Amino acid sequence: MNQSPTRTVVITGASSGIGLASALEFARAGWRVIGTGRDPVRSAQGEAAIRDAAGPDAKVDFLRGDFCEMADVKRVAGEIAELTDHIDVLVNNAGGVRDAIYTTGDGLEATFAANHLAPFLLTRELLPLLERAAAEREPGAVRVVAVSSSAHEYIPSMNWDDLQFRNGPAGAAYCQAKLANLLYTRELNRRLADTGIVAQAMHPGMVDTNFASHGGQQMQDHFATHAADGPEGAARTIFWLATSEEGGREGGRYFHNRAEAPVASQGSDDAAAARLWTESEALLSTLGY
Repeated sequence: MNQSPTRTVVITGASSGIGLASALEFARAGWRVIGTGRDPVRSAQGEAAIRDAAGPDAKVDFLRGDFCEMADVKRVAGEIAELTDHIDVLVNNAGGVRDAIYTTGDGLEATFAANHLAPFLLTRELLPLLERAAAEREPGAVRVVAVSSSAHEYIPSMNWDDLQFRNGPAGAAYCQAKLANLLYTRELNRRLADTGIVAQAMHPGMVDTNFASHGGQQMQDHFATHAADGPEGAARTIFWLATSEEGGREGGRYFHNRAEAPVASQGSDDAAAARLWTESEALLSTLGY
């Protein structure tokens, strides 16, 4: 087979924090990096930093979009397809916590929209580009990496009566969205088994970024009183998942610090994973996506 000469990675939420640190790792290694960000100022700063770090063979593009809004997700997916004909690695990193329950322009709860539905829709839209890369590479070389969290442990199961957690509290909505990341990764990996594409999830740990500033006072206090690491450690795990032999075998797993980590039983429930997929598709369909 004729393999594409340059490996391409798409990283959402690459304007700062873990996403930016990850983009820097790939750029230094000579990858084609396509980043996305919401805030125009931070996006411009992040793009400049990635370009400065890029190796001689690297290429960098940066796209703007608010992943709380499904129209932006679909538009960004189309713009990515105009930039490249293949994707070797998709890092679904964009998301975050909020200080209250907010409603998006689509009528969705914002935490659920950004953390779960956006990566669900983006991955679906980019699947042809992932499959094209997989057809040219050995099984397991093409990967989808989800940034989840140990926060999934605080939700005993998906709340099917309030899937978007509209009734709050906001912190619990985030925990459920992170549980959704794990369940989605399992089901995605199962559905892509015949394509050679592998899906994995990771926990970044407590990272010193602007993450907590968007949360409620309890979360801000927690971050203020506990030691946090820089985003580089999480970025190294993401890069390792994208490039190591371990990251390409037996998908649907959960990692932390470049090692497989235990996942709570509710995060490995295959029946819940299948149901979440079905309900997510139905919800997007009602919105016209």
